[in-house]
Amino acid sequence: MRFLARSLILAMSLSFVASAPSEAREWKAIKDSGTIIAATEGGFQPFNYFEGSKLTGFEVELAEAIARKLGLKLEWRVVPFDAQLAALNQDRFDFAIASHGYTEERAKSVDFANPHYCTGGQIAAYKDGPLTVAALPGKVVGVQLATSYADAAKKIPGVRNIKTYKGDPEAFSALRARKVDAWISDKFTVKATLDKNPGAGITAGELVFVERVSMILRKNNRELADKLNQALAEVMKDGTYRALSEKYFKEDISCRS
Repeated sequence: MRFLARSLILAMSLSFVASAPSEAREWKAIKDSGTIIAATEGGFQPFNYFEGSKLTGFEVELAEAIARKLGLKLEWRVVPFDAQLAALNQDRFDFAIASHGYTEERAKSVDFANPHYCTGGQIAAYKDGPLTVAALPGKVVGVQLATSYADAAKKIPGVRNIKTYKGDPEAFSALRARKVDAWISDKFTVKATLDKNPGAGITAGELVFVERVSMILRKNNRELADKLNQALAEVMKDGTYRALSEKYFKEDISCRS
């Protein structure tokens, strides 16, 4: 759920990106510096978001736990979701953790670490609206720009129109205003949004696809990928991951198959 004022996030994000030095760093340079630089969006509750001026969320706390396993301090960059792949390839940070689902298209420009959770693209609509893939032909669907949910919507035969929005709050608002017939987003985002809006008359529908979500990093930075994967495995083994997962979702959201 991108629930912060987008203008505030964008202003902060552009400031972070503009001021960030070029950081084309291999593992040795990161280790020698004592600090690893990570990017996230800061507007995707409950995964990464602000509570006042504090950046928090499942992915934020997970990344901080991973950095501790690596014996490093963690420095954050706040970057709009649809700018992260380009910024990563400009070496503005070492990796990003912002709910990037694996796609073949993304894998052409960045590498993916091992998945840190599994989710799926879910339909949301009014109770009398299109709540299944089979009901979407002839309908207008709202999605966030540059997401796997937008890609999935484009592949559904017969959809009349796909409207893209800067963030999920805007797409949800469009659904509430009946400017679109359905909204497709991450199933946890849909759940959290509907929990916060119980009187909206909107309900969760069918999953469109299952998604494996990972940290992303510059291509061919193999040693850093190995270190991130090792630290993630340790966090999962020592109970830290389960505790964070239960804290934010009341369930284990890891990929167990």
